[in-house]
Amino acid sequence: MTLRPPHLKPFLKWAGGKRQLLPVIRATLNSTQLNSTQLNSTQLNSTQLNSTQLNSTQLYIEPFVGAGAVLFDVMPSRAVINDTNALLITCYRVIRQDVHELIERLEAHAAAHTEDYFYTIRAEDRDESYDAQSPVAQAARLIYLNKTCFNGLYRVNRSGYFNTPYGAYRDPVICDAPVLRAVHCYLRDNDVTILHGDYTIPAREAPPGALVYFDPPYHTPNQRNFTQYAADGFTEANQVELAAVFRQLSAKGVDCLLSNSDTPLMHALYADFHIDIVRATRAINARASERGAVNEVLIRNWS
Repeated sequence: MTLRPPHLKPFLKWAGGKRQLLPVIRATLNSTQLNSTQLNSTQLNSTQLNSTQLNSTQLYIEPFVGAGAVLFDVMPSRAVINDTNALLITCYRVIRQDVHELIERLEAHAAAHTEDYFYTIRAEDRDESYDAQSPVAQAARLIYLNKTCFNGLYRVNRSGYFNTPYGAYRDPVICDAPVLRAVHCYLRDNDVTILHGDYTIPAREAPPGALVYFDPPYHTPNQRNFTQYAADGFTEANQVELAAVFRQLSAKGVDCLLSNSDTPLMHALYADFHIDIVRATRAINARASERGAVNEVLIRNWS
């Protein structure tokens, strides 16, 4: 069993993050039989809480990597990660290549942090000079805003500008250097390909025997849960397309696991696969009334 470094965990807050569901996901990836009705992390015994036993030669692919909670829990030695959020992928690349400079810039943000400073930094993407900023500067800006904005909510408007308001935190941890260094070491020391683009590209290229974990923006038929990670969103048609990709990969011998909302559409699209209902508490949402405990599904194509 590979021991997980104590500080290896997501370096960002992210809507739909999987940290609280890791014991369930870990058990599923270890082919543990789950209750077919409802399960939460408190129902798992201690033997199920060890690191995921991923074959050291198995290729792990995560087309919607987000904050990387499952990636950093599984710690695959061979992986392909992808996201449509260009700034998020810039963060991963900067952490792997320039973590020391990133830490210095975050420390500078932390020293200057005030509400006025927050809005000055938030407005930078509206200026023509923003595109000329270095990748390190853009990554530091995203992490700073993520740690200090309201509820850690990454949200952009239709023009693609970050628009989450200030979060009045007493003492936000803006530069978590131990976590950044741990993520740097993992990305540096393993064969991890970092991509930015459409999820279908790395997914469709998955070879037989690979493991693909899908964590897309969740299906929200009543628009009650936040999914606006990018200006174009993720539509119901995209959910149907994703189910088709899941089915194609299954047919060619790729292990697939998918997280999503517990909705009738998900049960209909994945009726031929194993669906486990899990309970999660969601704290990041634009509407306070929509935060709290909700049902989600884990869908797998193995017995």
